[in-house]
Amino acid sequence: MTAFSQHNLAMPTPDINAPIGIFDSGIGGLSVALEVLKYLPNERILFYADTANVPYGSRGDAEIQQLTAQAIEWLYQQGCKIAIVACNTASAFSLDYLREHYGEKFPIIGLVPAVKPAVIQSITKVIAVLATPATFRGKLIRDVIDHFAVPAGIKVLPVTCLDLVPLIEQGKAMSAECLLILQQLLQPVMDAGADYLVLGCTHYPFLRPAIEQLYQDRLIMVDSGLAVARQSGRILAKQNLLTSTMMLGPRLICVFSGNNSQAMRPILQKMIGVRNDWKLIDLSNS
Repeated sequence: MTAFSQHNLAMPTPDINAPIGIFDSGIGGLSVALEVLKYLPNERILFYADTANVPYGSRGDAEIQQLTAQAIEWLYQQGCKIAIVACNTASAFSLDYLREHYGEKFPIIGLVPAVKPAVIQSITKVIAVLATPATFRGKLIRDVIDHFAVPAGIKVLPVTCLDLVPLIEQGKAMSAECLLILQQLLQPVMDAGADYLVLGCTHYPFLRPAIEQLYQDRLIMVDSGLAVARQSGRILAKQNLLTSTMMLGPRLICVFSGNNSQAMRPILQKMIGVRNDWKLIDLSNS
């Protein structure tokens, strides 16, 4: 990957003022980045989206692990103080390897689908998990279901689709096409009595308005964003790396591996919202 020094972002060793590194296969991880910025208002984020290789959900297990390892190594080389794998698919295949490789000197935080809160709060004892096929192949989701849902007698309905991520990446989360797909996916779980929907992909929180339009409050959605933000705060506090004062400059720096950044700028602006403390860098043009 291209070095980041020409953008004056390279930090040779982690320190209290270093950014938090966040990686996703695409732009869905912005849902996690925004939660972290809200929960840790003094921190800066270096968000790396592997848009040259998105989506990961249809890729093989070994390829997912390799691409994830390359992205996290890039964040490490930029001097980030911790890294968040803001991709459920990547987390499913890479967390153990990454943590063993970097050890405690570079903490790696991953995503686990928010099955636990759905299990605790479900009234009907039926929940649905919307995720990619690759996420369901991974050990993480099986472990969390076995640990929380099975002992509680909760039925877990898996829901998969490869079409949603590309629609979100194209800014079509509220399109007629997306609404139709969501209805086809979710109506069967509604008919089966599900009252909670676990959003098991970081892209999927951007589907909340569409799902609310279809089902109002009859299907309660949960995701992992806030839990990841809290865990990040705990780890940074433990290592005395919490930034105490807000620094000048962009708080969110979005870096794309592909050459489609300018075309996606309007989509990013819509996802990020009114804040103006962010910038976009395209590594393919560096």
